[in-house]
Amino acid sequence: MRRYLHFIGGTPRPARSGRWLDVFDPAIAKPYAEVAAGDAADIDDAVAAARAAFPHWSGLPATERARWLERLADALDARTDDFAHAESRDGGKPLRLAREIEIPRAVANLRFFAHAATQFASESHHGQAGLNYTLRAPLGVVAAISPWNLPLYLFTWKIAPALAAGNTVVAKPSEITPATASMLGELAAEIGFPSGALNIVHGLGQEAGEALIDHADIAAVSFTGSTAVGQRITARMAPRLKKVSLELGGKNPTLVFADSDWRTHLDVIVRSAFQNSGQICLCGSRLLIERTIYAEFRDAFVQHALALRVGDPMDPDAQMGPLVSQAHFDKVVAALERARAEGARVLCGGHALQRPGWFVAPTVIEGLGPDCATNRDEIFGPVATLQPFDDDAQALTLANASDYGLAASIWTTRLDRAHRIAASLNVGMVWINTWLMRDLRTPFGGVGQSGLGREGGHEAMRFFTDAKNIGIAL
Repeated sequence: MRRYLHFIGGTPRPARSGRWLDVFDPAIAKPYAEVAAGDAADIDDAVAAARAAFPHWSGLPATERARWLERLADALDARTDDFAHAESRDGGKPLRLAREIEIPRAVANLRFFAHAATQFASESHHGQAGLNYTLRAPLGVVAAISPWNLPLYLFTWKIAPALAAGNTVVAKPSEITPATASMLGELAAEIGFPSGALNIVHGLGQEAGEALIDHADIAAVSFTGSTAVGQRITARMAPRLKKVSLELGGKNPTLVFADSDWRTHLDVIVRSAFQNSGQICLCGSRLLIERTIYAEFRDAFVQHALALRVGDPMDPDAQMGPLVSQAHFDKVVAALERARAEGARVLCGGHALQRPGWFVAPTVIEGLGPDCATNRDEIFGPVATLQPFDDDAQALTLANASDYGLAASIWTTRLDRAHRIAASLNVGMVWINTWLMRDLRTPFGGVGQSGLGREGGHEAMRFFTDAKNIGIAL
């Protein structure tokens, strides 16, 4: 059985306690590996290593930090297949999705912020009150806590800007999907990545995670995960006035207007609801359809959902795999039962598949309004709800009937409507006639229960630095 280790001070190592946690293969619901069960002792070791490494790493020229990130990207790129297989087995996602999208995106994250390290510049102001210049200094030792749904994709999305800005990092990946983070630590060791600049500690949230955010020497926390955990992190960090960036849940609306080319884009709209079994915070789980096309769209959408190939993630033809864990499977199944109790009409799916593993059929639901729990609470599974609307005003009201505010997509051929609706949506990101189109320079994040702060591009580099202004009398 494979064992996934911490990576502390440039060296892979087990937990100080000697304890291990089971790692499950979601396709068969059985353990296939173990991961080190870190706790406060391991966190202390990792923070000490990061603190010791900070003067050297932060003192490197930006070009040198960039060169190390590029070397790590090259090493990862060369082993895309190995990492894709590990990601697929660990999280239950289709191998093709991991190989073609998620591992390449992790490589892109490292390369993008390698370039950002050399382009991030100080500011100067003059002509009003002397000459002012503003330095952007790294914070010190920062924490990165990443989720299980896009393990390496989001892990690198955090560590890359933190390292590029000159910080040293203690990162805690999800204990549910630890494989690729552990493998990245092994790669870093192989290429001689500066000791202590990047440290990885595995373990449960209530043990390793809370010890990390409570540590006195952690200057900032970047977290992606559930809203409930994000709220706990904020409460624990607030008394110490430490910086926090939170990318949390979503209940994202997809607005389909009658004038849109929805038939042409139907594959993308279906993918936006069901990619990675709906386990992406950006999935469009609430579909709002103009009433004049509702019946036709509904029937076509259901047929496409029924045609999705659900199967073994290693099957090259599989489009959907299992849910990630027993706990999450139970949560999604309970949400389906609740939807029925609320009076939902289940158009397809609505049940677990009778096979080994944590599989749930692609599910489409109608007949529920904006106030029911099914349309308000994040399910994070292969579950899409349909609601009709009559005009732009009602579409906007339904779209904004949520405590979340992460993302939305608008499908229309009318440019004026697209701009007007996009400006009025209470979300952090809007796609028009597309979904999940990402430019890494743009700000990423949401409002309300979807988070606090922004990631990506200069937003991430600013989060991981502090501004110091220096004024000179002229």
